[in-house]
Amino acid sequence: MALKKYNPYTPTRRFTQTMDFSELTRSEPEKSLLLPKKSSGGRNNLGRMTVRRRGGGVKRMIRVVDFKRDKIGIPAKVAHIEYDPNRSARLALLHYADGEKRYIVATVGMKQGDVVMNGPDAEIKNGNCLPISMIPLGTEISMVEFQPGRGAQIARSAGAVVRLMAKDEKYAQIKMPSGEIRKVNLKCTAVIGQVGNIDHENQSFGKAGKSRWLGRRPKVRGVAMNPIDHPMGGGEGKSSGGRHPCTPWGKPTKGYKTRRNKRTEKWIIKHRSTKN
Repeated sequence: MALKKYNPYTPTRRFTQTMDFSELTRSEPEKSLLLPKKSSGGRNNLGRMTVRRRGGGVKRMIRVVDFKRDKIGIPAKVAHIEYDPNRSARLALLHYADGEKRYIVATVGMKQGDVVMNGPDAEIKNGNCLPISMIPLGTEISMVEFQPGRGAQIARSAGAVVRLMAKDEKYAQIKMPSGEIRKVNLKCTAVIGQVGNIDHENQSFGKAGKSRWLGRRPKVRGVAMNPIDHPMGGGEGKSSGGRHPCTPWGKPTKGYKTRRNKRTEKWIIKHRSTKN
């Protein structure tokens, strides 16, 4: 995979960088693994807007992705590497030996024709899924479970990777992409290797229209509004607001700590904010 650049025939094209999609092996998804996706426009079940700046965008279909990897001991062949409009990573379509088809998130280096397997008997190989208790220390892993049997919840986006640091009787210590070190049950599963499509973060849309295709509407700065619309609005000429950054409802932002979950503090050994 690589980035594609364009000739600057317009000012926006000069800085546009997109993926060249060279790693994909087909464009049409597996129809048996598709579900319809309804666009909410940022509104809840009562029709009230709870998330701003959402709406429009191209229509999408949900690909049913296997995050649990619970087909134990059955080898599967990677039939295709496909695009998923709902995530930054690529998908791999698996054809299991018993005839079943499933989507998984593709890891770095996974290609058409590879054979992967799930379970404690699987070898330490890129794309295989094993319990953390069977994975050697220092291994780079992704798609990590928080709770056994619940399915992968950690390191699922493009380029995400977690390192296995230590083990004791019941728990393993993993280092998150943020630098946080936390404890995870040894019975939880993880996939060997880093999530693919690493160059995703280097893309440059180049124009506002690309954001509209993704369902993101324009964002207006608070200081550009009137005082009735935002606490930071108003003032003669251009101003920086005259107060600490906040939301339209006066709640602090930019540096305001939002983590207050005492129930999960016991799993965190080192916070990401801790200085080395």
